[in-house]
Amino acid sequence: MASHWLMKSEPDVFGIDDLAKKKTGGWDGVRNYEARNFMKVMKVGDKVLFYHSNALPSGVAGIAEVCREAYPDPTQFDRKDGHYDPKAAPDKPIWFQVDLRFVSKFPRFVPLDELRGMPELADMALFKRSRLSVIPVTPAQWMRIVKRGG
Repeated sequence: MASHWLMKSEPDVFGIDDLAKKKTGGWDGVRNYEARNFMKVMKVGDKVLFYHSNALPSGVAGIAEVCREAYPDPTQFDRKDGHYDPKAAPDKPIWFQVDLRFVSKFPRFVPLDELRGMPELADMALFKRSRLSVIPVTPAQWMRIVKRGG
């Protein structure tokens, strides 16, 4: 049984259109232990709401799917990369990533303000743990947001 997630990315760094062009992409650069741990339990086939963060407006832009389970994020080992971590080593990685496959872009972008106004989403982790870039989503929350996105 697939799980449901929401993953945030800044659209000027890597947005839904970028994933659509590439078809698949690695979700690298996550440097939060809780978000990393969520990615480590993701399975191939898990559904992902692709969320544009730090945007005007922020919100859900579409759907992706996990197509490769967690593996060491190579950016942690690259001294020239902004996500380099001197404590990480190839034989002892700290940070992991998953690969996502583009599924669809919503016909209708669902902005954060609209999500906040939906009473059925009041307990969503997006509002309680807003700084996390990877969060679980319940099947009911998933259905409500997908329906809004068209």
